[in-house]
Amino acid sequence: MPVTKRSAALRRLCLLAAGLIVSVTSAFADDLREIRERGVLRHLGVPYANFVTGSGDGLDVEIVQLFARHLGVRYEYVPTTWGDVIGDLTGKQFRFKPTLQEIGTRPVRGDIIANGLTILPLRQKLIDFSEPTFPSAVWLLSRPDSAARPITPSGDREQDIKTTKATLKLGTTLVMDNSCLDPTLYDLEGKGYKLKRFTGSTNLNDIVPAMLKRESDMTLLDVPDVMVAMERWSGQIMVIGPISEEQRMGAGFRKDSPELRAAFNSFLTQIKQDGSYMKLVKKYFRAAPRYLPEFFKELPSGKK
Repeated sequence: MPVTKRSAALRRLCLLAAGLIVSVTSAFADDLREIRERGVLRHLGVPYANFVTGSGDGLDVEIVQLFARHLGVRYEYVPTTWGDVIGDLTGKQFRFKPTLQEIGTRPVRGDIIANGLTILPLRQKLIDFSEPTFPSAVWLLSRPDSAARPITPSGDREQDIKTTKATLKLGTTLVMDNSCLDPTLYDLEGKGYKLKRFTGSTNLNDIVPAMLKRESDMTLLDVPDVMVAMERWSGQIMVIGPISEEQRMGAGFRKDSPELRAAFNSFLTQIKQDGSYMKLVKKYFRAAPRYLPEFFKELPSGKK
């Protein structure tokens, strides 16, 4: 091939390669632009506590609705389940046990997960999280007629967790795999505790009713759901003590949606600073600042 033709061919290849690089980079960076062009933000949600009530409202529902309005797009709620929610966001199917494996693909159904999703190391391998949207922790609950009794707080969180775990030997305890109530997260497996997998539903809202129906003596539960349960079943449940250190919840995003995540983080900071966030917290979790004061202590109290 003559030098001139070879040079021309090389130039074409270089231009093609450069075009591909620009295309890939744009596809990575244009996640927010694509949503604005589409004109709709798809919110993946699972009914849970007062984050997504199932009745068209909830703390996370209202936050994402405000975010959609902030972006200038229409809000769309996309119902899903705990088992499907990450796959519906990423377009990938996963097997979580005995080890994490990607096992197939599926249609992408949403742009953001927001339903009281606890930030856990395994989930961080699959999706990116926003800045914390809410505090949490996992506690042990029982019925008042069980053998378990509330621990006496020692002032040492680590010691209180050890004391609470010892109480697990007094009866059966409901747990749920691949959730914030997964016993492997808190070193509960193989310790002689009577752990019972909750399989009657994929909805965490159903776990306390199952305990009240005597399917177990106790259950693990995270604090936001504890607050709802204490109001809903007043006098029928008892908090024994903590199973975990304090945790954080956040909104979930695909790893190739960095601009959408950045826009959400900026918006979240804004509503925390102007008091709108605390106004919503008081609406849906009025006891939260009392149960988990550290997270809320520096935030504006919200409009009266």
